[in-house]
Amino acid sequence: MSLNSLISSFSSEEATRFIGFLNKKNKRSDVKNIELFKYLYTDEFSSEEICKRLYSSGKKDAYHALRKRLYESIIEFLAAVNLEEENSEKVAVIKYILVARSFLQQQQFVLGYKLLAKASKIAKEYQLYPYLNEIYHLRIQFAHANDKEDLDELVEAYNFYRKQARLEEELNIVYAKVRAILHQITAKGEVIDFQKIVLRILHEQDIDINESLSFKSLYQLLTIASISAFVSKDYLQIESFMLEMYEVLKEHPNKDRERFFHIHVLYMIANTLFRTKQFGKSMQFLELMDNEIRKNKKKYERIFRLRYELLYTLNLNYTNSQNKAIKRLESIMKKKHSDVVGALDLHLSLVVFYFQKGAVKASYSLLSKLYHTDNWYLEKVGKEWVIKKSLIEILLLVELDKFDLFENRIIRFKRQYGSYIKEVGQERVLIFLKYVEQYYDNPKAITSENFLNTVENSFDWIGAKQEDIFVMSFYAWLKSKMIKKPVYEVTLDLIAQAQEL
Repeated sequence: MSLNSLISSFSSEEATRFIGFLNKKNKRSDVKNIELFKYLYTDEFSSEEICKRLYSSGKKDAYHALRKRLYESIIEFLAAVNLEEENSEKVAVIKYILVARSFLQQQQFVLGYKLLAKASKIAKEYQLYPYLNEIYHLRIQFAHANDKEDLDELVEAYNFYRKQARLEEELNIVYAKVRAILHQITAKGEVIDFQKIVLRILHEQDIDINESLSFKSLYQLLTIASISAFVSKDYLQIESFMLEMYEVLKEHPNKDRERFFHIHVLYMIANTLFRTKQFGKSMQFLELMDNEIRKNKKKYERIFRLRYELLYTLNLNYTNSQNKAIKRLESIMKKKHSDVVGALDLHLSLVVFYFQKGAVKASYSLLSKLYHTDNWYLEKVGKEWVIKKSLIEILLLVELDKFDLFENRIIRFKRQYGSYIKEVGQERVLIFLKYVEQYYDNPKAITSENFLNTVENSFDWIGAKQEDIFVMSFYAWLKSKMIKKPVYEVTLDLIAQAQEL
């Protein structure tokens, strides 16, 4: 991560703490490192301007050396902060084990076993399986010095905790492999039988998901399920599993200590409920997510805030509160954000909200600000996002009657993404575009009842309740043209029908 990116991730409280850290560290009256940090944090000047302000003669070598020292100071500061915030129970267990081992090796068995007992109690309470593994290893090694120890029971317990530690390790491998597959699908556009591969990986790593799992392992399991739903577009399939797993997680002793994973779990469940059109429940989990983000001096604010805002405004938009959603997004987008992916998702969502509202010119103007190439966006946010952006642009060009551009974008879209769309079994995207072209050529022709029936029979529907909400939103535009009603009204009608099933 670059120096600028590191500094942009600091909250105002972290920036104040870091300046205090530099003040204590600085041995001389020269405080150029603090000045440089403040310039970079406010982000008001270019690198050249900052160099001249710090060094009137414009010494670039000195400036670059100062940047390097500041970078090293930030790493040192963050390491100290993270060590302070490290799970105190885990640190205590490590200390007890280290000292206990020393006592046992010096044949001070009573003291050694007392410390191991303390370590064991904490490790069991917080499911610290790797440390329990080490504790029982020591107890077995020195069992001869304690008549109260039952060697058979020790070996049985050791094997159990070793199995639990191994399970965590194996699930971590599965998680890493699944994330790698997702990258192949989203970033590189490779066509993969995702579920088949995940089952194979679970089998290869010999994972039994019915065993007792640590908080992190439960999080990883939920992430695997969430990725599966993202690829298959079938969130209904995992909804009950996600909610059942959360009942286990919310009682977990480590949920407050593993806040990063906890927030992520709340987000995944809220997103699943949004995708299954249970907006009220989704908002309930978003409230829990917001509460967790605000804890720990808002340590995770920058990581999760834009994801929260995206889901919150999407829920507003699809519960007939579009104006609130738009106003909120407009306010958020006035600020600068270090989370590039989150900012792009919000940008595209506002484009869609304007479009659904009928503010076509505002929507197209905002879309035009996404001026990078498709390859740039593919690298940043993946193929699905780029396809969605391209489809929205095509519909906007229809509404604005820009025939030449429309024709050019349709041809380019089919050439770039046609094969991929067929390979992933989403031919209905191309069918949809065929009807978009027909509408543009002859708007009156699509209002007949025969055309409506033809369209509805052409798509491979999977059931309104199960159908992806964003797929429904695109279809709502076409249907709005066929029945001559506003697109937002049709969108809400389609969703309401799905919720009644």
